Amino acid sequence: MAGSKFGVAIVGTGFGQKVHIPGFQAHPRTEIVAVYHRDLQKAQSIAQTHQIPQACSSIEEILNLSNVDGVSISTPPFLHYEMAKSMLDAGKHLLLEKPTALDVDQAKDLYGRSLKNRAITSMNFEFRFVPAWQQFADLLAQNYVGQKRLIKIDWLVSSRADASRPWNWYARKEQGGGALGALGSHTFDYVAWLFGEVDRLTANLSTAIPQRPDPTTGELKPVDSDDTCNLTLELADGTPCQICISSVTTQGRGHWIEVYGDRGTLVLGSDNQKDYVHGFKLWGASIGQDLTEIEISKQYAFEQVFSDGRIAPFIRIIDQWLISIDRQESIAPSLKEGVYSQLLMDLAHESNETGTWVKVPRW
Repeated sequence: MAGSKFGVAIVGTGFGQKVHIPGFQAHPRTEIVAVYHRDLQKAQSIAQTHQIPQACSSIEEILNLSNVDGVSISTPPFLHYEMAKSMLDAGKHLLLEKPTALDVDQAKDLYGRSLKNRAITSMNFEFRFVPAWQQFADLLAQNYVGQKRLIKIDWLVSSRADASRPWNWYARKEQGGGALGALGSHTFDYVAWLFGEVDRLTANLSTAIPQRPDPTTGELKPVDSDDTCNLTLELADGTPCQICISSVTTQGRGHWIEVYGDRGTLVLGSDNQKDYVHGFKLWGASIGQDLTEIEISKQYAFEQVFSDGRIAPFIRIIDQWLISIDRQESIAPSLKEGVYSQLLMDLAHESNETGTWVKVPRW
């Protein structure tokens, strides 16, 4: 390890600069030793800005650095597979942004390589580490709602509601773009975490803004990735789960999960459109009672809160990754959970294309 600290290389400098770099620099056990950008001048500029000793413009350079113990990848999804494959084959521990890859075969291949090379992996499914969500999970585990009757999830945001927002990889289905990859990947992970496996699903994926301007020429280019997803899942225990996700809903209500059971109701939600982590509150009611806000226990509180809400749960992801490395076994959320999320995403596309319910296979 780099000195007494765990040496990390940062690959991906958009979300990486906003969340990964501040997260690793705030963590007491990690040290960022290198940063990658395909443009060496940009890599050098980012390294200088964040006091990172090494700037690299190729993945080979990263792999040749002896002080790199693990790599954090936050590039666009179409780059994940090849980059992660190189890291895992070199035996580097891996922290990967969602969505895992472009399809479940790629995700399974990465998972297999991680096991073969004894590389410890973690996926940045950060909602598992947000205080209100952790209390919500505990109440569900304590059977607060009893036998579940209905789960209703709305995630309605305006991040891409402006039709003049430029065309890029996000507009292209083949590059992993769209609301299903950006938001649905999270939703599929937390449905499995909170409620268990999915038995079958049906999906309708649509595109409200079919063209966006090219950032260089200004001419309109076609968008074939989804910006709204309507999904119905039937869980393994029979519970129906209805999901509506959209990135083009001006004044959308935010992110809400409602769970209705024969003993009670739980509602977790945030209407914060500017920060998708800050602002979650939790309400509950036993049968016959009024819905009232539940105070979030101090035991779940972040040690430090940042202006960007995504950083504090990311630090907890780093914690989990390091604990896994200490134990030499990946703890959830790892590439194993990344495969499951990717599987459900693939099946959602299949359902949308065939107009049918799709059974979820065991893997």
